[in-house]
Amino acid sequence: MGFELRFTDKEITAWGGTGLMKRMLDRIGFQAAVAACELPQPGSSRGYAPIQLILQFMLSVWYGANRFEQMEVTRHDPVLQKLFGFKRMANFKAIMRFFKKFDQATTTETFGRLYRWFFGNLHIDHLTLDLDSTVMTRYGQQEGAARGYNPRKPGRYSHHPLMAFVADTRMVANLWLRPGNSHSANNVLAFLDDSLNKLDGKRVALLRADSGFSDRAFLNDLDQRNMHYLVALRLNQPLQRALVDETGWWTLDDGIGLTALDYQAPCWDKPRRVVGIRQKINARPNAKGKQLSLFTRVNLFTN
Repeated sequence: MGFELRFTDKEITAWGGTGLMKRMLDRIGFQAAVAACELPQPGSSRGYAPIQLILQFMLSVWYGANRFEQMEVTRHDPVLQKLFGFKRMANFKAIMRFFKKFDQATTTETFGRLYRWFFGNLHIDHLTLDLDSTVMTRYGQQEGAARGYNPRKPGRYSHHPLMAFVADTRMVANLWLRPGNSHSANNVLAFLDDSLNKLDGKRVALLRADSGFSDRAFLNDLDQRNMHYLVALRLNQPLQRALVDETGWWTLDDGIGLTALDYQAPCWDKPRRVVGIRQKINARPNAKGKQLSLFTRVNLFTN
C-alpha cells in the first residue's frame, strides 16, 4: 500500500479537533452567553478581554493542562491564535489575575447565569437529579483544605464538596466546594435551592441522594416540595434493629434479599417508606468486605 507525500505552506497544529470545537462554541452562542454575565473587566487598555482569557483556559484544559504554567504550551501555538482571532496570546499569569477577581458573590452570579443559559437550551424536562457528598483528599496547601472525616486517608487534609448531576444527560448541575471538616448535611438545603435555580425551571421528576443528605430538615423540605425522592440512609442502630425484626424479606437473586417497611427514625416527625437490601456472604463471597454502591444500600423513597 503506497503513501502520497505532499508539502504545504499552511500552518498546522498538533491539537487536532480544535476547529470542530470552535464551530461548536460558535453555534451554541457561547461567547454571547459569557459576555452577558458581566465579568470583571481589565484595569487597563492593554488588558485582555475576559472571553479570551476564558477561552485560553478552556483550550489548555481540553489539551491536558492541570497547572496554570502548562497553559504556556497552547499560548505559543500560532494556529490557535489565528483560529480564535486573538491579536496576542495571554500568559498564564494574566489568567491567574483574572480568576483572582472573582469573589463568592461574583462566582455565584456568573455561574448561575451560565448554568441557566445551558439548561435553558436543553429540550428535556422531568429530570432525574442526583446529589452526592464526597471526600477529596489533598496533599498540598490548597485553599479551604482541612482535617475532617476521611475514610481513605485519616488525618489528611481534604475538601468535602457537594455535587449535583443530571442523570438523564450525565451533566454536572452544581458544585459547592466545602472545607474537609464540614458536616455532611451542612448547607444542603441552600445547595438544593441553588441547584434547582440553575436548572432554569426544569422539573425534577426524581431526586436521588446519598446518605449525606439524610438529614431530618432536608427530608422535611423534600416533603414540603412534594418531590419524589430516593435517599440512602445511614445504617445506625435503630434502623439495624428494625431490619433485623423485619420478617417480610423476599429473594431478588441468589444471596440478595429485599424488604420494605414503614420506619420512623427517632428524629423524624413521621414514618417514611424504607427499602432494605441484604446480602448473604456465603452465597456471594465476592461481596465480602465491600460497601454497597449508591442507591443499593438502605433506601428511603416516596411515591
